[in-house]
Amino acid sequence: MTDMYEKGLSNRRDVLGAEYVDKSINGADSFNRDFQRILTTYCWGEVWSGEGLDRKQRSLNNLCMTAATGRSHEFELHFKGAIRNGVTLAQLRDTLTQIAIYCGMPAGVEAFRIARKVFQEEGIDPDKDESLT
Repeated sequence: MTDMYEKGLSNRRDVLGAEYVDKSINGADSFNRDFQRILTTYCWGEVWSGEGLDRKQRSLNNLCMTAATGRSHEFELHFKGAIRNGVTLAQLRDTLTQIAIYCGMPAGVEAFRIARKVFQEEGIDPDKDESLT
């Protein structure tokens, strides 16, 4: 594998969690194996290794884009990743509010619904945990 693939694999595991990523890669078959390689190399290697944005900003960008395109499953993955990347409760709240205004209230409702689900799953009390990490 290439250096960029290895960088991407490291980034992907850090943000989404090793268990999730390893399950995706190990579950690949001849139909989607090349897609997993491309995703890991270019999305997680090339883009997520760029120097212009830190991981927190990349996470917030992904939340906006996945909400705008109605990709709830990906939104949830990246919401968990944002927490791993050290995004604060205030940053998440402001981002989800901005999603509601710019993408429409249904997108905002879905974003806040997913956030509550993740908080519950992760044992985070949003009334007490201003710092999520």
